[in-house]
Amino acid sequence: MRTAKDWKQFEVIDTSGGEKLERWGDVILTRPDPQVIWNTPKGDVWRKTNARYLRSSSGGGKWEIKNMPRDHWTIEYKQLRFKISPTGFKHTGLFPEQAVNWDFMADKIKNAGREVSVLNLFAYTGGATLACAAAGAKVCHVDASKGMVAWARENAQLSNLQDKPIRWIVDDCKKFVEREIRRGNRYDGIVMDPPSYGRGPGGEVWKLEDSIYDLVELCAQVLSDDPLFFLLNSYTTGLSPSVMEYILGVTVGKQHKGKVSSSEIGLPVSQSGYVLPCGSTAIWEK
Repeated sequence: MRTAKDWKQFEVIDTSGGEKLERWGDVILTRPDPQVIWNTPKGDVWRKTNARYLRSSSGGGKWEIKNMPRDHWTIEYKQLRFKISPTGFKHTGLFPEQAVNWDFMADKIKNAGREVSVLNLFAYTGGATLACAAAGAKVCHVDASKGMVAWARENAQLSNLQDKPIRWIVDDCKKFVEREIRRGNRYDGIVMDPPSYGRGPGGEVWKLEDSIYDLVELCAQVLSDDPLFFLLNSYTTGLSPSVMEYILGVTVGKQHKGKVSSSEIGLPVSQSGYVLPCGSTAIWEK
């Protein structure tokens, strides 16, 4: 497992009973996590939470606020800064485990010895976008949510990256890639974090397991002749890292020389010393 262990302002303090206790800067949150199937004792540290997300039996949920100092704040990862704000869907605007992938891409870009262009699909609030831009890449950031793209632009401003060559696109990712193919635009790196389930702009149902091969095959067509990397992230428990590795191997790996790998990614848990699994990443790299 690859572990995002370089955080200073984020920490998974403990996990138990379907929940994780996290420190985001000076704010402590309790959030549900389906991976936490153990019931280890919850010590006094759990009483320090500022807010707890409670799931509803009818779906969704709400935050139980105890003593939240503010509704949004910022945290840092190396030179990057992010706005954190608890949302109605238990999220905070950041997936800190992805820092291990930000570092991988930044290293590839810095050592490329040439100009690098990166396409970030399902780009959310821009963690990968900012990491790649800070490393010197031109980035195209694509997400279907206007609100998420606005949040990502805010993060770019916080990180003093607002003047970097970043294209901010609000669009359906598949349709955008199809247009890029027709336009002849190409990218040296692609990173994508597609949702497990959703609906397209025409109401069509998106299920990752059914759609991911076709999407990767499509995106491989916008890779440059000498690409650096292709990262595929998943939070779908039914889609194993090995399956994603296989998909990259028979698509991108068939067209370009390089190596394919996959692994779980995770976050260290302070109380136990173990690692909480937080999804998977498959990587093709030059």
